[in-house]
Amino acid sequence: MPAFEYVALNEKGQQKKGVLEGDSARQIRQQLRDKNWIPLSIEVASEQQSGRSVSKLFITTAISAADLALITRQLATLIQAGLAIDEALRAVSKQSEKRRIKSMMLAIRAKVLEGHSLANALAEYPRSFPDIYRSTVAAGEKSGHLDLVLNQLADYTERRHETQQKIKMAMLYPIILLFVALLIIVGMLVYVVPKMVSIFERRDQALPFLTQLLIDSSEFLQSYGLGLGVLLALLVVIYQQAMKNEVMRTRAHRFYLRVPLVARIIKGSDTTRLTSTLSILFRSGVPLVEALFIAGAVTSNLCIRAAVLAAAEKVREGASLNRALDVSGYFPPMLIQMVASGEASGELDDMLERAAKNQQRELENLLSTLVGLFEPLILLVMGGVVLMMVLAIMLPIMSLNNLVK
Repeated sequence: MPAFEYVALNEKGQQKKGVLEGDSARQIRQQLRDKNWIPLSIEVASEQQSGRSVSKLFITTAISAADLALITRQLATLIQAGLAIDEALRAVSKQSEKRRIKSMMLAIRAKVLEGHSLANALAEYPRSFPDIYRSTVAAGEKSGHLDLVLNQLADYTERRHETQQKIKMAMLYPIILLFVALLIIVGMLVYVVPKMVSIFERRDQALPFLTQLLIDSSEFLQSYGLGLGVLLALLVVIYQQAMKNEVMRTRAHRFYLRVPLVARIIKGSDTTRLTSTLSILFRSGVPLVEALFIAGAVTSNLCIRAAVLAAAEKVREGASLNRALDVSGYFPPMLIQMVASGEASGELDDMLERAAKNQQRELENLLSTLVGLFEPLILLVMGGVVLMMVLAIMLPIMSLNNLVK
């Protein structure tokens, strides 16, 4: 039974939007009239519409990591409780308060009722359900353990969401602190310093170097500050446009891997994603070569992604996973050793899961340490700048007092 998106007027003349299921648009209109509502428009909530509707749905159906984790957990719980897939999808759509998620889940249910598999139905919304998600669901359907696979997916999406939230919350305070510090320094240079040092410029005495440097910095910022801001914005736009070119993006990603601290963060982040993805795919029954190709797509750095794809080709030719990954030099020795141990013992999925947890823990510790050092560093720099400004103002005053004496 297809789902329809409707726009109608209720008894008070208020416009209402929602999603209903029915055999046809005429049935939806009748359901609305039974509620004493006046239907204004009714459209099928499916991507098998015109190009305008398809593009509209592609724009609006991307969901957040939190919503994806919640949907996955609800589906896993309902299917594990014995509900059929279509009934579980219908229940999830009813529980959702967001109209676009409700519409999407009902459209997926309609595809399932038409005879499509759940993975194929999810493929209609690639922005909401990435390749790893759909491949894992397909493996669960083939193996007959969809409930267990969905539980693993729910754990994976929840952990990933929690990690993203931790990183965002950890970086929020330092970013705000840095912004406020820059704002205060610029404000002092543009508005406060000119008023304070103008009295010294009227005198013929030579100003101290620090005072002259402060005056020159203030004049430069007043004269060229706007142009400097425009130049910085232009550089950001040029960088964004350059990153759309794959060759330029690859060069930039290769350069990032040469910067010591940045390289460590990128390698830690991508290694965590890679091992987590490989663990859940391999545990769900996806062949190792196919899992490597899928897992390579979740890495953000193009050089690391190319190394994973090259490793997949070597594994397809008969090489072991640990040797195939070790060739690039991008992956930490501990990961290579754990993969080798897992291959030797036949417990590769467990070792990949342990490696993912270790990498995630190391990345979180590194980020926590950097954030912990970043906050006092900003305060120290800001205090140093303010101290230099105070000295630059006080030194001429002290010179005047000495002259008076």
